This record gives sequence, C-alpha cells and structure tokens, in this order.
Amino acid sequence: MSQPRPRPAVMTLTEAAAERVRQVIARSDKPVLGLRVGVKNGGCAGMEYTMEFAEAAGRFDEVIEDKGVKVLIDPKAILYLLGTEMDFKADKLSAQFVFNNPNQTSACGCGESVAITPVQPEPAGAGA
Repeated sequence: MSQPRPRPAVMTLTEAAAERVRQVIARSDKPVLGLRVGVKNGGCAGMEYTMEFAEAAGRFDEVIEDKGVKVLIDPKAILYLLGTEMDFKADKLSAQFVFNNPNQTSACGCGESVAITPVQPEPAGAGA
C-alpha cells in the first residue's frame, strides 16, 4: 500500500513577512494567536486579500506555522491561496505585504485587488 502524498502547505512566508507579522502582533493590545488571512470579493479586479488578528482558531481554519509565526487561513480561501508565498516589501514610499500567488490570473492597476482562479481538487484516486 502506497503512502499518501504529503499535503502541500497552503501558504508560506518569507523571512521579511514573518518578521513583520511578529512586530505587528507584539504591538497588539490584546492576546493574539496569529494572523488570519483570507480573500473577499471586491475591488476592480474582483477579489481582495484580507488580514486581521486572530485571537483563536476557527473550527475549520487551516493553521500554518512558518518561521515561528502562526497564520490561520480562512477555510473559504484555501483553494485560492494554495501555493502562495506571503512577503513584506518596504521602500521609500510604502510598506506592504505582497502575495506571490500562483493562482492569480490578473491584478488591477492600483494593486489593491486581484483575479484568482481557485485550485481544482484532484479527483479521488488521481495521482496515485
């Protein structure tokens, strides 16, 4: 009997993103378990990434620990975020989290929203 293939991480963080998440959580005025990441409908390209403090894990949240940081993925966003790397970029005019998402098909000109195609689950027994 073959071993099931390991489940890929929904999302990973660069060291810069992990450090920034640690800084933001440290400044919170209440206890925080981690950062919750999701997607919602909105913006001119159709979808926007969302981030908020998570005080506790939701029943169906995907919990990722990467580089000492907990990220909780909204269950409705998992298929949109599969394989995404979260980075943090800072320059003279701005500082922001950047999502390097292989499922992203386009982005609006202002960079506030994206078009994302969800990953299609493999049929049962495929890839075995």
